[in-house]
Amino acid sequence: MPLRGVGQKREEKVNDIILKRYVVGPLAVNAFLIGCPDTKKAFYVDPAGSEEMLVNEAKELGLELTAIVNTHGHPDHTSGNRRMKELTGVPCLMHRDDDTLFRTPEAVTMFRSWGFDVFPPADGYLDENEPFVCGNLHFKVIHTPGHSPGSVCLYGHGVVITGDTLFVGAVGRADLPGGSFETLMNSIKTKLLLLPDETIVLPGHDYGDASTSTIKREKETNPYILQYC
Repeated sequence: MPLRGVGQKREEKVNDIILKRYVVGPLAVNAFLIGCPDTKKAFYVDPAGSEEMLVNEAKELGLELTAIVNTHGHPDHTSGNRRMKELTGVPCLMHRDDDTLFRTPEAVTMFRSWGFDVFPPADGYLDENEPFVCGNLHFKVIHTPGHSPGSVCLYGHGVVITGDTLFVGAVGRADLPGGSFETLMNSIKTKLLLLPDETIVLPGHDYGDASTSTIKREKETNPYILQYC
């Protein structure tokens, strides 16, 4: 997959939230800056590259960062955690299953063979039973195992941030440690496809024919969903 727009910022205007997207890191991850217009509190999702630029972007917008959220524990999405914490002092949050699995000696060896260092321990956990709150923004944490045991999606304010669970026209790979294609498709079928059709899908990489989609479009056109859901 060619690197498209690494370090380039792009703006998405969605409903009542501040939402900016940045393509960062060697594997072109979509990092999202999400802010509350009322309180100016904000958080980053998967800020795995160009960390100084991302922090400066938040400052220029007058936003106060309160957290770093990881959709899962794979190194292309977590490689910015250490530097972001050094720059901001805010906590890193992820699901406990990935925090545990991907800091084992075996995972550390695998990640380093890919050119990534292990991420620091999470400062807190994202729990499906507890909403993630930032200012006046409330997001539902949806646990979607399959791509990894601790993959999560954030749903709220008309958008769902899907990490590597669901892409535009595709789904995440399931051949890495802890992955399961059957579990992945079940997560998509029983959780993501139940969201309102108009929900905007914000994936972790630009692997499709567009940078965003909707649940309705994925139901109607995604070949994996058509075949397995």
